[in-house]
Amino acid sequence: MIQVKNEQQVLQEGLQVLLSNMEPSKVARFWAACHLGSGDYLKLKDELFGQASVASLYSEILEFQQSEHEA
Repeated sequence: MIQVKNEQQVLQEGLQVLLSNMEPSKVARFWAACHLGSGDYLKLKDELFGQASVASLYSEILEFQQSEHEA
């Protein structure tokens, strides 16, 4: 049986792909440009970032940026 995902699930999957392949700052800019800021932010935040803190996300961003500069 084929399962059809709802629009929210498709958006979430697309954002996961973006977060896996782009700098977080670029994902945020893309998100803003597409006006994807509607909906339940707290629920989406928990789904995307789990229990990550601002400090741990910031560390990940710094590591990503550093690895990009080394490449």
